[in-house]
Amino acid sequence: MSSTQDDVLELAPVTVDVLQAATRLLAGVALRTLDALDSAVTLPQFRMLATLADLRRMPSGQAARALGLDPSTITRLADRLVTAGYVTRGQDSRHRSVVTLGLTGRGRGLVAAADAWRRREFARMMARPTPPDQEAVTTALSLLIMAAGDDYRLAQRSDAGQGP
Repeated sequence: MSSTQDDVLELAPVTVDVLQAATRLLAGVALRTLDALDSAVTLPQFRMLATLADLRRMPSGQAARALGLDPSTITRLADRLVTAGYVTRGQDSRHRSVVTLGLTGRGRGLVAAADAWRRREFARMMARPTPPDQEAVTTALSLLIMAAGDDYRLAQRSDAGQGP
C-alpha cells in the first residue's frame, strides 16, 4: 500500500507526536553511538559499515542500492573507509570489473562496539517499564517495522535480534 498525503492527515495527532518523539529518540541513540565510538566515523560512514556487517562482502553497486545512495557516493564513502582501515576493496572472481567491498577486522570491531553500546543503552531504557510494557514496546515496534515495508528496511541480519 502506498502512502499519500491524505493517509498522513488521517493519523491521530497523538500518534504523529509519539512517532516523531520515537524518531528523535532513535536518531539520538544513533548519534550518541558515534560519540561512544569517539566520532571515528560519520553517520553515513557508519551506515555503510553496518550494511557491510549485515550483508557481508558485496559489490559496490549492491551497497549503493542497499543504502539508497548513488554509486559515486558509495565510492567516496568507501575511499574514506578504506583509508581509515575499516573497509577493503576487492574484485568479484567471476566479473573482474565488479568492485566488492568488505569489512576489515577493524571495521567489524567498530560495528561490534557500536552494537554493544546500543544494547547497553537499550537495556538501560527498557529496564524502566514493567515486563508487560516491555513486551508491548517490542510488539509495537515490530508492527511498525513490518508496516514500513522495504522502503525503510535494510536487509535483516541472520541473527534477527540485532538491527541496524
